[in-house]
Amino acid sequence: MPDDIVLPDRATMTDPFGRDITYLRVSVTDRCDFRCTYCMSEQMTFLPKKDLLSLEELDRLCTVFIEKGVRKLRLTGGEPLVRKNIMHLIAQLGRHIEAGALEELTLTTNGSQLTRFAKDLHAAGVRRINVSLDTLDADKFKSITRWGDLKRVLDGIDAAQNAGLAIKINAVALKGFNEAEIPDMLRWAHGRDMDMTVIETMPMGEIDEDRTDRYLPLSLLRANLSREFTLTDIPFKTGGPARYVEIAETGGRLGFITPMTHNFCESCNRVRLTCTGTLYMCLGQDDAADLRDPLRASEGNELVGAAIDEAIGRKPKGHDFVIDRRTNRPAVSRHMSVTGG
Repeated sequence: MPDDIVLPDRATMTDPFGRDITYLRVSVTDRCDFRCTYCMSEQMTFLPKKDLLSLEELDRLCTVFIEKGVRKLRLTGGEPLVRKNIMHLIAQLGRHIEAGALEELTLTTNGSQLTRFAKDLHAAGVRRINVSLDTLDADKFKSITRWGDLKRVLDGIDAAQNAGLAIKINAVALKGFNEAEIPDMLRWAHGRDMDMTVIETMPMGEIDEDRTDRYLPLSLLRANLSREFTLTDIPFKTGGPARYVEIAETGGRLGFITPMTHNFCESCNRVRLTCTGTLYMCLGQDDAADLRDPLRASEGNELVGAAIDEAIGRKPKGHDFVIDRRTNRPAVSRHMSVTGG
C-alpha cells in the first residue's frame, strides 16, 4: 500500500438531512475543445490559469475527501482531458483504487481525446467512463458543438472499448434537435453494449440561445419512447442521479436525469469541487465554500478538513430549477463547465 494513504475506518460525511456524502465530482478545468450551444457561449472567457489549483493541490484535496468518506470520484470539466499533464493526476488518484480506499475513479468526457488517452486511463485504474454525445449526425454534431468532429469522437469510443473501458453515453434531450433521433441512438448504444442516459437541459450560465426553445421534458420523451419500446423500471444505480429502465427490445439500460421535471435531491450524495478550489454543495444553488485558502494556509490538512466539514453541514435539501419564458435569467450564473457537469 502506498505510504501516503491512510485508510479510515469507513469514515462518513453526513449532511443535515442524513445523507452520507460519498461522491465527489471534480472539475479539473473550465476549458473545453467544444463550444456546445446549450452549455457555453462561443466566445467564452475562461478562468486565468493562475487561479487554478495545481494538479498536486487537486490530488491533495481529493485525498482529504477520500479519507473523509468519498468512495466515488468523477473528473469532469470543461473537458478534463484537455488539461495539461492530466494523466499525471489520474495516475496519482489511481493509487486510492489500488489501496481500496476508493471504489471507483471515473470521468465524463466529450470523447475527443480518447484515442490518445484510453489505454492510460485503464492503466490508472479507470474502468468506466461517460461520453457526452447528443447526435450521430455529423452535420448536426458540428452544429451543436460548434468545433467538434463526430468521427474523432466515434474513433475515441472505439479506442476506449478496445482498452477495456465500459462506456455510458450521455445525451442532452433537445426539442427540435435530437428528440426524433434518440430511438436510433438508443439502438446504436445498446448494440455496442453501452448504457445510455438522457438529460434535461439545465438553466446554468448565459448562452447564445433561448433555452425554452430547446427544453424537452423527459416525461414527454419517455411517453414517446414507450410507443416504440417496452420500458421497465429497474433499481439499477451507478451512484449518480439517473433513474433507469430496461429496454426489452434491446436488452440495454436507459437512464433519465430530470433536474427540471422531477429533481433527484432527496437521495443526493454528491458535492462538486471546481478547479479553483470552490466547493458547491448543490449544483443548483450558489452557496459555496472556499477550500483553496485553507488548503494553502498549512502543510497539514486540519484547516481544509474543518472547512469541508463546515460546508457539508450546510448542504441544502435541494434545488429549484425553472425554465420558462417568464424566467429569462439562468437559475445560477456560472456555466456548467465551471462547476463540472
